[in-house]
Amino acid sequence: MSTSSVERPLQPGDRAPNIILDAISREGKIALTDFRGRSPLLIGLFRGLHCAFCRRNVAAMAQLKPALAEKGVECLAVVNTPVERARLYFRYHPTPDLLAASDPERASHRAFGLREIGMDKVMGIRIDLPGELPEPMDPIAINELLNKKEGYEITEADQQMMASAKELLVGQFLIDRGGIVRWSFTEVLEAGLNTPKAPNPEELMSAASQVAH
Repeated sequence: MSTSSVERPLQPGDRAPNIILDAISREGKIALTDFRGRSPLLIGLFRGLHCAFCRRNVAAMAQLKPALAEKGVECLAVVNTPVERARLYFRYHPTPDLLAASDPERASHRAFGLREIGMDKVMGIRIDLPGELPEPMDPIAINELLNKKEGYEITEADQQMMASAKELLVGQFLIDRGGIVRWSFTEVLEAGLNTPKAPNPEELMSAASQVAH
């Protein structure tokens, strides 16, 4: 699908775009307008499943889902992986009840304003994972190491997604029943040493309590 791009990540108060994507966890399509007037939605926009960090993000979202469901908030994980490849992965790594959608065209990232980073800049980034890495490494080297460690086999579909000369930032957005963003988290990757940061669960749950009413 094609949709418009915005120049910056959407912030609380912005209207969420409508995107329509292939469902992974079931047949058919998933559209953001499906949730309008029905329930708040936490949408996570992640790189492809070839990205070890994104697989971890999806798993973390699945862990939070029961608590969010108690507040009436739905969850949707979007990955930049072709739908058949993604379905194969989730068949062997099930995330019960977590809605997931495929967006190999990366339209959702553009619609929510998540920018691309050129590979020249990516190679200037060093990420520190104490306890998992012997030393800070660039994102590409880390991904190769973690994929090998976790037994993730790169397929042709994964290679096609990895062939891009740019890397995408990831983000999560909590959208109320009216389609307005009420909370957001956007990945930050800058040249030099970085320590990965995850969304603060307490902040997210507090925001979820507000949109639940």
